[in-house]
Amino acid sequence: MTEKCKLRWIYCISAIFIVLNTILIANEFYWLSLVPAVLFILLLYFFSLDKLIFLIVLLTPLAINIENLNMNFAISIPTEPLMFGVMLLFFIKLFYKNDFDIKIIKHPVTIAIIIYFLWLLITSFTSEMPLISLKYILARLWFIVCFYLIGTQMFKKYKNIKLFPWFYVIPLTGIIIYTTYNHSLYDFGNHSAHWVMTPFYNDHTAYGSAISFFIPVFLFFSFNKKYTKTIKILSFIILLMLIFAVILSYSRAAWISLIIALLIYFIVLLKINFKWLLLALAIFIGLFFIFQNKIIIGLEKNKQESSSKFIENIQSVSNITSDASNLERINRWECAFRMFSERPVFGWGPGTYQFLYAPFQRTKEKTIISTNVGNRGNAHSEYIGPLAESGILGMLTVLCIVICVIYTGIKVYKNTKDKETKLLSLSFSLGLITYFVHGMMNNFLDTDKSSVPFWGFIAIIVALDVYHKEKTDIEKPT
Repeated sequence: MTEKCKLRWIYCISAIFIVLNTILIANEFYWLSLVPAVLFILLLYFFSLDKLIFLIVLLTPLAINIENLNMNFAISIPTEPLMFGVMLLFFIKLFYKNDFDIKIIKHPVTIAIIIYFLWLLITSFTSEMPLISLKYILARLWFIVCFYLIGTQMFKKYKNIKLFPWFYVIPLTGIIIYTTYNHSLYDFGNHSAHWVMTPFYNDHTAYGSAISFFIPVFLFFSFNKKYTKTIKILSFIILLMLIFAVILSYSRAAWISLIIALLIYFIVLLKINFKWLLLALAIFIGLFFIFQNKIIIGLEKNKQESSSKFIENIQSVSNITSDASNLERINRWECAFRMFSERPVFGWGPGTYQFLYAPFQRTKEKTIISTNVGNRGNAHSEYIGPLAESGILGMLTVLCIVICVIYTGIKVYKNTKDKETKLLSLSFSLGLITYFVHGMMNNFLDTDKSSVPFWGFIAIIVALDVYHKEKTDIEKPT
């Protein structure tokens, strides 16, 4: 078929589609309009998987979560169906080609992730609710496949590392404008801050957590001498928007996570020996247990409620007497510990906490926001939740991933010769540290909003370690 003939066929098919779609729209049938988008995505699946991953990243802040508690069903549209398709394609290609980079498979972070996932799989067989656990690990698997396994291969290209945060943050700035406008209608009050970002983010803590990921990264982009003036100015504007948004989120966990990330930045900058940090941490923990009664009495005297004022809101973090949010968090943790005490080895099953914790609540620990139907979040901890759901090994495998990632990020920072790679490693590590800290008080890795940057940032750190830490400026593509 000649090029001229092909062109005629394209014009003919396009004209038929336009006419047919116009008739259908006039008769209030709109589904045919999706055909071009579906064809475009199918082409990406087979010919440009990296562009499809970037498309998913771009859509993530805009995705809407559809949930049905009666059916124990929740899915984020359109991102999670796209991830499921990518996961299937990845395993099909892996089965036929078996050409995945062995250097990534042998990396300590990958080994830690494999052990973590295998234990999730084992505990799903012993689960109290096997179907729930199966759904949970399936969702966790497509996050890991799309943004860690495929991500590490995408980030062989150095420029993709720098593109990744932009694809998430550009739509996120739109959400920030939308949220800020809604918030302004309520005079930027503390209580309205909890929900003005819906339906894009569930609440202010998830919103603040997602924003915190990118503040260290865009701080680096804003002051990198290698970037053009235009990029630095645009990065700085976005940085200011992110900081402004996280302040208005009134998420105390997000604020604390950024403060701790800043402290760790100074520790790395000052080259403080790691053994002294461990010693200081051990002393701190020891002093806490020695004086725990006095500390608890002191905390109980704190009556400061969450407030629209920054200092008062920070002070309310330690209010364990009257702050409903803090008391409910403690209630959930106590339930998790009681669940763990009953099943310390295998736990109750991945993803089951929110459906099973209600009988473990005690009347005296319940708050005005307590519920028995599991519709207000999970265990409020990325570390205590696995303890209840997958036993002691479940928590230890999570901690193992955290330690391996931080160690790898700091190792790249210390060992690489190229300043840009050094600072990229540090900025993405600090972005992850904000979530590691946030994860002590909340858990969002069952959602695409947090899992996409979480696993993507880990993939970037591993890719920098495996592919880029020995390169020089001359060797690196822009």
